[in-house]
Amino acid sequence: MKKISGYQFAGIIPARYASTRFPGKPLAMIGNKTMVQRVYDQACKSLDLVYVATDDERILNSVIKAGGKAVMTLAEHQSGTDRCAEAAEKIIHETGITIDVVVNIQGDEPFIKPEQIDLLKSCFNDKSVEIATLIRKNSPGEDVFNANQPKVIINSRGDAIYFSRNAIPFIRDCEPSEWVKKHVFYKHIGMYAYTAGTLRKITRLPRSVLEIAESLEQNRWIENGFKIRTVVTEWESTGIDTPDDLMKALETRDLFL
Repeated sequence: MKKISGYQFAGIIPARYASTRFPGKPLAMIGNKTMVQRVYDQACKSLDLVYVATDDERILNSVIKAGGKAVMTLAEHQSGTDRCAEAAEKIIHETGITIDVVVNIQGDEPFIKPEQIDLLKSCFNDKSVEIATLIRKNSPGEDVFNANQPKVIINSRGDAIYFSRNAIPFIRDCEPSEWVKKHVFYKHIGMYAYTAGTLRKITRLPRSVLEIAESLEQNRWIENGFKIRTVVTEWESTGIDTPDDLMKALETRDLFL
């Protein structure tokens, strides 16, 4: 396995079959491969050990048939983080492999760049890091008020202070249309890496007040004293939430990455 600072990394791709807006999304075909297989193949360019964590045998069998690794998990999980935690424990138990850091890779981002995973892994050169995630500077003309794109503010060390669906910070004595000229806003890119011990701890925490208010699980971790190291990426992620999203993405992306 590829190592940074002696750590052994494992990529886990949570993939649910049920989706209100796009049922069966992981098995949607993109060219000659399923969506989840494209995510898997991209992840393997950065990681030596990659598993798909799913609650559906159709996805499990599809991944294995294509030569990948997959593990069954419970259907009841509320988040990809919870699914990753169960999958990591199963992988360790069934294979005897030591996993130091789990990289949670979104199963609906078939265009993810391995360089983004490498960047996330690099955070663990600092042995104090427990959790890491990617952020991106707001692009000129981008709507910082889009509630579907979580924002984050960070401290001088690059650790997250708070995540919000609102534009943060609030720029006083300035019209909202001028905010982006006064401050650098950061968009959160939803890929995480956690040390195995930290992953076990955060998934045992009850939902918190700020998590419920924003519907952002990472605020639970901050409320409970965990530090989230951020690293800036220049690449945008392209999540596929609906069939329309997929069609639009295919108009501008290379199918054969």
